[in-house]
Amino acid sequence: MPEGLDIEREQNINGSMAAFAEQILISTGRSDWTSRIEEEESADGAFVRQLKDLLYKGGKFEDPYHSVMITNSSIPRTESPVQQNKRPREAPSDSRSIPASKPGKDPSITRNQSVPGTPPASAFVLPSFQYVPSIPTESTEVEEFLKAFVLPSRLHQAHDKLSREQQNLLLRQPELQRRFVGARKVNEILILICGHNARDSRCGILGPLLQAEFEEKLQRQNVAILRDPPVAEVEAINTDVEGYVPTARIGQVSHIGGHKWAGNVIIYIPESFKSNPLAGKGIYYGRVAPQHVEGIVSKTIIDGKVIKELFRGGIDEDREIIRL
Repeated sequence: MPEGLDIEREQNINGSMAAFAEQILISTGRSDWTSRIEEEESADGAFVRQLKDLLYKGGKFEDPYHSVMITNSSIPRTESPVQQNKRPREAPSDSRSIPASKPGKDPSITRNQSVPGTPPASAFVLPSFQYVPSIPTESTEVEEFLKAFVLPSRLHQAHDKLSREQQNLLLRQPELQRRFVGARKVNEILILICGHNARDSRCGILGPLLQAEFEEKLQRQNVAILRDPPVAEVEAINTDVEGYVPTARIGQVSHIGGHKWAGNVIIYIPESFKSNPLAGKGIYYGRVAPQHVEGIVSKTIIDGKVIKELFRGGIDEDREIIRL
């Protein structure tokens, strides 16, 4: 553990996780975002702005009973076949660096417009355990992505007073999912570590250290680590094999709250890992130090047990918040 980090040690962190119903985890392939990811002058920043404009205060899909957490991740995006074919003929600069004007800097560009030439986005939706490899960034397509994968499947009873038309606007439409080519269920373990240095140096310091530690300890448990960009549709996996353990993917993520309790780690156990009691759930740990990683891997990731001393909260497949 690095010396000199100002980590709060006294407060009980059980229940300190901000409640959310869904997390949109955007694949950016990098971990050096600005303090507020919506202010990124990039294609990723433009996508985040569109999402927040639709989901947050005053947005078309604002729902105080279905909070959505939007985070960037260092997991690389999936390239579409068109992008792959173009790459040898393109300049060596990364396509992710295509500039996107900040809202207010160019009056001809509104907040919810996509940038011409912007590559499709890629994102995980959790705990729905869906991966959407290609999300067109035109405003109408972003709306369809939210309606297909992110909006609630049923509304809170407080919405009963709304008209049927208003209720339908806020409800998920899973039939739209077929429009997103390659979308699939997530069968890999996801380990998400806050490494948002521009937001807080404690996470910036601990993020890479914890990622390296998780990689080492998972390999000791013979868990294969995925480093390449996530693939789209995959072959069916026989999860009923005795001793089945899924692969794992580790990524650094942007702000998830509680920097004073760094390192902050979210672990999503896929539904396909049936022998794990935490299958289909996300577990949120705080004050994670390198020396804790071996225990987290063996107890939580392999055996499905929660470590009470590190537990900040969790979310299950019914979007219910888990407390101890």
